[in-house]
Amino acid sequence: MLVWRDVELLGAIAAHLSSVCVVAKQGESSTVSVGILGKKVGMTQIFSEDGKAIPVTVVEAGPCKITQIKTKETDGYEAVQIGYEDVKPKNLNQPLLGHLKKSDAPPLRHLREYKPQSVSEYELGQTLTVELFSDGQLIDVSGNSIGRGFAGYQKRHNFKRGPMSHGSKNHRLPGSTGAGTTPGRVYPGKRMAGRKGGRRVTVRKLTVVKTDLENNLILVKGAVPGKPGTVLSLSPANIVGQS
Repeated sequence: MLVWRDVELLGAIAAHLSSVCVVAKQGESSTVSVGILGKKVGMTQIFSEDGKAIPVTVVEAGPCKITQIKTKETDGYEAVQIGYEDVKPKNLNQPLLGHLKKSDAPPLRHLREYKPQSVSEYELGQTLTVELFSDGQLIDVSGNSIGRGFAGYQKRHNFKRGPMSHGSKNHRLPGSTGAGTTPGRVYPGKRMAGRKGGRRVTVRKLTVVKTDLENNLILVKGAVPGKPGTVLSLSPANIVGQS
């Protein structure tokens, strides 16, 4: 298991992969139907053959076990369930331990379903690694964004502030929230102060720059949700008009 926020480790990873990095063309066709779970290590940069700096996020992905294969006959729909991150058996309840035992999988903390076009090519207990992805492939990355706590109008919704001159009593106030007599209420969905961040976010069409099979690492171009240690779901990009 990698150590989160280890700057020296990220530097070593970047130096090693920069020496062997060949940036593939973006938008290559997807070769997998299911995704994989992993943890965000942090951000760094690597250099392409022509000397361009590429900002990348290092993700430690997999290995993941297929814990259940759902079919239309048994569940009403087709899906593949995978598990990630070994834990002690005492950290899971008995129903979940019994469920994992059916696939001869160890106690796993995180479970997630993916819906491929066909489940016939997958087997119960099969191990999925970063080998599923190829350099240059477009992927979608989902995870919980960093929580910012209770935030005001300017920080949460980019509202303008009021005049800062002397005597102004509207520096960072929300302003009007609706009419008085009619409708006499605040419409649902009104942008107001509240909790910011800390919810599931998907960043679409990110490019896989490099995969490291030996260390179970994926280098993704750009930023992904969450802080170091956040559990991420990496899956082939869902492109409109393509099955």
